[in-house]
Amino acid sequence: MSDHQTEEQQVEAIKAFWSDNGNAIIAGLVLGFAGFIGYGYYKDNKLQQEVNTSEAYQNVVELSSGDEKAYLAAGEKFINENGESSYSALTALALAKEAASHKDWSQVATYLTTAIEKANNPGMKAIATTRLARVQIELAQYDNALTTLASTLPASFKASVEEIKGDAYLKQEKVDLARNAYQAAIDASEQPSAALQMKLDDLAQHIVLTK
Repeated sequence: MSDHQTEEQQVEAIKAFWSDNGNAIIAGLVLGFAGFIGYGYYKDNKLQQEVNTSEAYQNVVELSSGDEKAYLAAGEKFINENGESSYSALTALALAKEAASHKDWSQVATYLTTAIEKANNPGMKAIATTRLARVQIELAQYDNALTTLASTLPASFKASVEEIKGDAYLKQEKVDLARNAYQAAIDASEQPSAALQMKLDDLAQHIVLTK
């Protein structure tokens, strides 16, 4: 009798629990299922957006071998419409390269600034940053170049950063700072380039001749 009564009590307890909480549980299951479906839709939609962006980027790339004005216009349009995509930074870098082929350094600087703003990858941002500093040196904006290089960049770019600093200091006739920067670039390089070593050697010879 006691066992039967215990079972009845258990059944009643379960009934009472469902009476109090059943609607909430069902609602939670429904929401959870709806969320799962919604997440699946979100993933599919996100994937489709990425495919569309990739195709649009490819269309811009294909224009690079044709009419320059059409290519630049398409590239700028792509950047404006896909600002959150990493392809925007790639496009800005490509447009900068095109402008550099004509030595339009002001336009190059504009595109590289856009690439820095749009890049969501540290390496890509660092590439755009060091290139911008070089362009600023071409524009005789030496202090701006040094300010650009003051950004926090990956350690793997230290040699490039120091070499460009040396170039900026040398243009400003700050010989000691240039020599220190070139030496820092060599120290940070696993295998210093012949051009970099020549810069330091030429600078050392210049110092000796001016004394």
